Amino acid sequence: MKEHDEKIPNPKELEKEISEFLAKKFGDNVKIVSPMVMTQEATRDETKEAGKSRKKINFDLKPEELIAYLDQYIIKQDNAKAILATKICTHFNRIQRTLASDDPIGNMVGSIKNNVLMIGPTGVGKTYIIKLIADKIGVPFVKGDATKFSETGYVGGDVEDLVRDLVREADDDIELAQFGIVYIDEIDKIASSRNLIGADVSRTGVQRALLKPMEETEVDLKVPHDPISMIQEIEQFRKTGKRDKRSVNTGNILFIMSGAFNDLAPIIEKRLSKQGIGFGARIRKAAEQVDILKHVRSEDLIQFGFETEFVGRLPVRAVFEHLTEEDLYRILKNPNNPIVLGKKLDFAAYGIEIKFEDQLLRALAKHAFDENTGARGLVSAVEKALLDFERKLPSTGITKFPATSAIIENPADFLNTITAEAQQEATHQLFDRLLQQEKEIIKNYLKENQKNMAEKYSLTMTPSRIDIVASCYAKSTLDIGKVIDKIKSHYDNVKKIELYFFKNHDINIVLEDDAIDFIIEKLIESPFELNDVIEKIDQDFQHGLKLAREKTNRNRFFITRKALLDPEAYVSELIKDQLMPS
Repeated sequence: MKEHDEKIPNPKELEKEISEFLAKKFGDNVKIVSPMVMTQEATRDETKEAGKSRKKINFDLKPEELIAYLDQYIIKQDNAKAILATKICTHFNRIQRTLASDDPIGNMVGSIKNNVLMIGPTGVGKTYIIKLIADKIGVPFVKGDATKFSETGYVGGDVEDLVRDLVREADDDIELAQFGIVYIDEIDKIASSRNLIGADVSRTGVQRALLKPMEETEVDLKVPHDPISMIQEIEQFRKTGKRDKRSVNTGNILFIMSGAFNDLAPIIEKRLSKQGIGFGARIRKAAEQVDILKHVRSEDLIQFGFETEFVGRLPVRAVFEHLTEEDLYRILKNPNNPIVLGKKLDFAAYGIEIKFEDQLLRALAKHAFDENTGARGLVSAVEKALLDFERKLPSTGITKFPATSAIIENPADFLNTITAEAQQEATHQLFDRLLQQEKEIIKNYLKENQKNMAEKYSLTMTPSRIDIVASCYAKSTLDIGKVIDKIKSHYDNVKKIELYFFKNHDINIVLEDDAIDFIIEKLIESPFELNDVIEKIDQDFQHGLKLAREKTNRNRFFITRKALLDPEAYVSELIKDQLMPS
């Protein structure tokens, strides 16, 4: 081979080759623009440092804790939540144990990953639950569609692209990406056709392409079909003069697959009927189908059209249940559901507050159930019912919109009623009634989840604090989590008053919960700022407590809500109690 053939191409030559490749594939639509070297190098250094500073895997959740977290967002699916929470907690706790020490058990040859197969109809929350888990754990998450892989044959490039996407989700932090979650939906679509004579190469090929990433392999971040990775290679070569091979190890990446598996139940039913378990009758109801799917075995999935090796890499299986009309209603009632919150934000964009009547939510749930698309039907049902109001109300000057079942039963008349000048007082009264109903719903929700909320936000949920959260939620377009974050921020700031008072007056005051809640309420509902509160407490208590310290020889005083309302009476009572003969 000639010397010039062995020579490593310089950056200009590399750039030219990639430009020619892009020109052939995309014409003049895609071009390379050469960056300024020093600026780009500085940017890459900053990005790299930012990546290094990001938190690494630090997971210590227990299964019961993760289930309690999911219960706040996911209606029904108790069995699926239990399986997913348990196995995903185990997966990440094993990783943490291995990283924390040179644990030989964690690095055993043949160690099996807890990759998951989720089976269930569309719109029951399969994607949502995995997003919630990834967010709770703090790992990158990417979702792909198995049908996309089918279209590209069995080369497997697109399968590995999902792993590369994890690196982008992790802001180019390869180490963090190696603890991510890859979620592939509609996996049942790559099962080979059972009616086809011979191998169904396009589908079985995709299954085989997934085998190595699902277990453990090195995925190269630089690939010919990805111009971005090639440009990054050029930048790296310009900077160092060397070719830096960057790859991701999939050994700790969790793969989760899901699909509806509509034709799987008859396969299981046939096997069970042969075994005399009693499922001989033809499946008719959704509940019966779920009962059948709970009996799924590897042999059923193989008969469905999956390769044996592929099924073996999905040891954990979770079956999701169909959602009933009552379940859909409960989803709409859940204060964390994004559907109702989304509509609140839509109307808030025009300065309009909207409150939903309970009877309307039930009607919307019924319409969604009739569509037979699970929770996805709720979105279309809500949009269909409110679209005319969203179009017309912004032009009327109305600011309060009480959404009742009348928007479905007789939308034109109801629109005329709530926009009529003579009906404004009645409209506001109806709105206030719905607002109070919403507050009661939120209070009940907080009481039911009191322990979980306290642990999650490090904030004791006192009765008065629950009232504050409910009121704040009802008057805003925030979800429960953001409302409590807001209250917690106020709580932390109010607690700083104790430190301020000690530093300035050498007196240790302890604000009781009812006093803290009273101050938070004032900060939220009035134009008061924290500095105003500090100044008021300083004026009201510094002289009185100094006198109380001299008379009682105490330097620690507990301030209640009652004390804040009447400081003089509080100080007098302190001194009186001390001077009274025992």
